[in-house]
Amino acid sequence: MADWKKLLKDVLLADGTIDAAETELLKKELLADATIDGEEIEFLVQLRKEAKSVSAAFEEFFFLALKKNILADGVVDAEEVKRLREIIFADGTVDALEKKFLQELKKEAKKVAPEFDALIAECIK
Repeated sequence: MADWKKLLKDVLLADGTIDAAETELLKKELLADATIDGEEIEFLVQLRKEAKSVSAAFEEFFFLALKKNILADGVVDAEEVKRLREIIFADGTVDALEKKFLQELKKEAKKVAPEFDALIAECIK
């Protein structure tokens, strides 16, 4: 059986970029059931990591999906902070979108682990 994720990733990254039209297709399919599971997040993380460039639409969708996944239970726990740290620091820098995302996550969460507060302090200086 074919590995659909690898095939889709190869198609999406054929030109090295993920544009707005490709993002709309991803959004439609991944949000079809109104949830974003861990496997879908991992797929988006890999796309973002391997793309030479991504559109603003992809970045917006990426952070929306990540927030939806993390806040499914309203809590940002220590394990989620560990994963966030890997995602945020994947390229060695914390950009404005990532800072905004962390602030929104803090504002919308019902409860956060102390590790999350430490991550925010580290990222937003």
